[in-house]
Amino acid sequence: MSSEYMGEMQSGASGTGAVPEDGMPAGREDGVVAAPVHTPVAGTRRAAEDGERSVRRLSLMRSAEAYDRERLGYRVAKRAFDIAFSAAVIAVGLVPGAILCAAIAIDSPGCPLYGQRRVGRIGADGRPREFTMWKFRSMVKGADKMKDELMASNEVEGPMFKMRDDPRVTRIGRFIRRHSIDEFPQFLNVLLGDMSVVGPRPPLPEEVAEYDEWAMQRLAVKPGLTGPWQVGGRSDVDFDDMVRLDLGYIARRGVMTDLKLILQTVAVVFTGKGAA
Repeated sequence: MSSEYMGEMQSGASGTGAVPEDGMPAGREDGVVAAPVHTPVAGTRRAAEDGERSVRRLSLMRSAEAYDRERLGYRVAKRAFDIAFSAAVIAVGLVPGAILCAAIAIDSPGCPLYGQRRVGRIGADGRPREFTMWKFRSMVKGADKMKDELMASNEVEGPMFKMRDDPRVTRIGRFIRRHSIDEFPQFLNVLLGDMSVVGPRPPLPEEVAEYDEWAMQRLAVKPGLTGPWQVGGRSDVDFDDMVRLDLGYIARRGVMTDLKLILQTVAVVFTGKGAA
């Protein structure tokens, strides 16, 4: 052994990087192998497994995302329509919306508007992009904290919660949910570019955490206010069926497909078909 190498070992043993007899770096008890941030090394088996799962979940989605980027003309037309349509709806619905807000506040104490963190499409770094999605409040104040107590009554399989007779829903809430009126503030999200008029519905962050490779593909495009799930059954459709509908839309989406879904949505809003 060279004298230079021996000197390095002695220096390491006496400095801040000393390694005790059990092989663990000083001050570390969690089994993590210390390494500079830029080094692409997973220090634990758990980290390696999580990294592999993340790569698998993103692999199929990247193909769908690349396909979507190639359709520049459609994307420009879609965004132009989103801006014009959402601005018109907001202008027409401003006064009725204010009246509804007053009715909601009278029916149930609390702010008549409800903001919830949702996941949009996946960013270039592979991380889900979150945004605040707005609704007219249809549940009692503090409804999110009551969700865990109701999970045993979930009527949908998979990472999604639906309950037909949800006790958290208010009297006005049942009406506006049945006719999707509670979703109208999301036209502001459309105008800001967080959402599109038509697309897969934006999921909750905790739902995305449970997605497999197949379900992750629905995050390859911008989420929408309405989509194939809304006109294909809504609460009558389970999670796997919802994903199938969304992936079918992503594969076939175009200007005519979007217009057709918008017209079908208008019919669903008036009939309340499939609402919880």
